[in-house]
Amino acid sequence: MSSFRTVSFRLLVAAASLGLIALTLYTLVLDQQIRQRFAGARWALPAQIYAAPLELYPGAPLTRPLVVQELERLGYRRVSRGELAQGRYVQLRDEIELQTRPFAFTDGPQDTLRARLRFGAEGVESLRELDSSRSLPLLRLEPLLIGSIYPRHGEDRVLVRLDEVPPLLPLGLIQTEDQRFHAHFGLDPKAIARASVANLKAGRVVQGGSTLTQQLVKNFFLHNTRSFSRKFSEAIYSLLLELHYSKEEILEAYLNEVYLGQDGERAIHGFGLGSEFFFRKPLAELQPAELATLVGMVKGPSYYNPRRYPERTRERRDLVLGQWRDAGLLDEASYARASSGELRVVAGQALGNRRYPAFIAQVHRELAHDYPDDVLTAEGLRIFTSLVPHVQAAAEDAVREGLLRIEKDRRLKDLQAAAVVASVTDGSINALVGDRQATRDGFNRALDARRPVGSTIKPVVYLAALQRARRFQLTSPVNDTAIVLDMPNGDRWQPSNYDGEAHGQVPLFHALAHSYNLATVQLGLELGLDKVIDTLRQLGVKESVPELPSLLLGAWDRSPWQLTQLYAALASGGYAQRLTSIRAVQTRDGDLARSYPLELTEPLPAEAVALINWALVQATQQGTGRGIYRVLDPQTVVAGKTGTSDDLRDSWFAGFGANYLGVVWVGHDDNRPTGLTGASGALPIWAELMRRAGLRGLAPPNVENLEWARIDAESFLPAPKGCRSVLRIPFVAGTVPDQRAPCASDSPWERFMDLWQ
Repeated sequence: MSSFRTVSFRLLVAAASLGLIALTLYTLVLDQQIRQRFAGARWALPAQIYAAPLELYPGAPLTRPLVVQELERLGYRRVSRGELAQGRYVQLRDEIELQTRPFAFTDGPQDTLRARLRFGAEGVESLRELDSSRSLPLLRLEPLLIGSIYPRHGEDRVLVRLDEVPPLLPLGLIQTEDQRFHAHFGLDPKAIARASVANLKAGRVVQGGSTLTQQLVKNFFLHNTRSFSRKFSEAIYSLLLELHYSKEEILEAYLNEVYLGQDGERAIHGFGLGSEFFFRKPLAELQPAELATLVGMVKGPSYYNPRRYPERTRERRDLVLGQWRDAGLLDEASYARASSGELRVVAGQALGNRRYPAFIAQVHRELAHDYPDDVLTAEGLRIFTSLVPHVQAAAEDAVREGLLRIEKDRRLKDLQAAAVVASVTDGSINALVGDRQATRDGFNRALDARRPVGSTIKPVVYLAALQRARRFQLTSPVNDTAIVLDMPNGDRWQPSNYDGEAHGQVPLFHALAHSYNLATVQLGLELGLDKVIDTLRQLGVKESVPELPSLLLGAWDRSPWQLTQLYAALASGGYAQRLTSIRAVQTRDGDLARSYPLELTEPLPAEAVALINWALVQATQQGTGRGIYRVLDPQTVVAGKTGTSDDLRDSWFAGFGANYLGVVWVGHDDNRPTGLTGASGALPIWAELMRRAGLRGLAPPNVENLEWARIDAESFLPAPKGCRSVLRIPFVAGTVPDQRAPCASDSPWERFMDLWQ
């Protein structure tokens, strides 16, 4: 018997020793995991994507309502004068007082600043520092965060430092979740015992005994499966975490890791992002009621979702506020004020990448040339883009409302649209709409829908002619007469005008303005298709182009993005610009990683571009685009061209003013006919978009080698002052025709008076 006991004892000792060795090895493995995970960067941080900041300066063409809209988008709170603070503004009759938030721009940080804006009839009249009345040359609002590039698991967060958060947050969190946080070593036996008794009495789980350290471990290292092995690992992790790291480091990690809900596929982690997601403002600006709402959600982010369950969330918030009052963290007045208010959670809306999916898709495509996905989803880059929120809003609203109106008026269904708006100055993209439901993340028609461009290609044909100034001027006659071509495949191609008529000899600019097909084909064949394709190359087209006569009438598939690229060279005065949505990339530490400067190619002849743009102005004033002025102010000079593909399947309009270039496409996804021309479909949407965006009209071309001549409106020959109906038309210097209009007087005396005057 004694020998049996001896053997049993030895086996027990051996088993215990093996268990201890296994536990030691297991603990060492966990210890290594903790050290690796907490060393250096602890989170894979998505790249954050920002819109262009709104720049305020004396003379800026910005209205007071537009500036207020931008402040509201940024989550600024409207207050009375005595309450002005960071992230707040005061709205007066013709002034706005505001205090900006600090922001690290790529050219240096901008501190918080109190300023007064005064508005006049033309925009911002003056900008002064509020406290000193010192005049300010420029003030930038912080850019709107419009999206991120998430890792596959979809986590997103905005990192915060413990010394940057409102002091009430860590104190209140400890009071609500783990009152003995500073006394325990990762596990709290008293809390565990207290929770066990409460749960036994209730017959169900009504109280938890986990410390903040355990909660961090569960989120940071473990899954949510309830098992003994997981709880065992959680306990060891917690002890090791407390062994290696200070309470402050653990608390800071918790503030950034805690799960607070879901935004589609995006998981909201940390109080920093929670503040932006639920209150649309930085964590530093949250008031006690808002902090209590977030802390209360820790217990159950889905159960206490303030958008879905406001009543129960408010009850939980008030319970947390009561705990803080009882602990002396809030005085009675602060408690009363906080608990009496509404939740003040921003209304449910598309946030993150769901707000601007088409634009974010283009940003991602451009970034992919320079950054691999693992960098974009983990390194915390800050991407500064050219999206202008109020222009984007104008594009979205114009597309949505325009399609509804067209469908109602013409009894159509399921129309789709796309829109691209670019800066005339530098080719940067200010707005992008890829679907009539702009927040839908699916097929991006702005980038990927390639459809025949119709007559929007015609300016290329006429530009090819006008580059040959000794042969073609705006007033040169072109033949708008019938033509039949035998094609290589044996078919016969017989184009016709939209009205079914042939108009004989017409001035070149008139043929373009009225979009005559026959004149365009005759002119293109006279020039040669190779010359037209060469002009496309000058405008930045790099892909192969079909060398077929039908190209002259737009039988060439382009996306709205590609057509915008084509027109960008015309809008800029002849420089083929590479469209871009990105301005700069910044590292997580605030250093400039990469800038995206303006890229220009060899310019086209400035004189020829000025002439074609003048002809495109005539297209909107007297030609197929004249419907623009049912929406725009007639004093706003615009250049543009309608486009319609065969069988009225695709409706296009491309045009520009002094500040914005825009392209709109309307059609059916399945390529069914719509019955819409460019003038009846895309044009009114374009016009409404530009009206809302604040399009500025074109000024007369300021090109050195141009001269203006008075031309008789009937013969299109130079007209002395005896002629009654006269147009002022630009010519390349030295190319004004020598002939005189028939309306000119033959009297030597009148000829002398004409010259004298």
